[in-house]
Amino acid sequence: MPIYEYRCESCGFQKEHLQKMSDALLTTCPSCGKESYAKLLSAAGFQLKGSGWYATDFKGGGGGSASAASPAASESAAAPSCAGGGCACH
Repeated sequence: MPIYEYRCESCGFQKEHLQKMSDALLTTCPSCGKESYAKLLSAAGFQLKGSGWYATDFKGGGGGSASAASPAASESAAAPSCAGGGCACH
């Protein structure tokens, strides 16, 4: 479930709430009770950088850079280990 951040426009009270995406928006401030509680727009808690997570997170023991190997070379290098049924690609 996502965490949403809310702030009261009347008293300035601010809090994070764990809600389902299908839940209705909260409008009543838990601090002052007024109907001025609004959801804030905030940045995501993670960032995707580089050429792809798979290129760095699951790369074999080699110390080369992820951009140095072409995708075709990666597939042909993985094929022998796949033949023994050691992976989940088949």
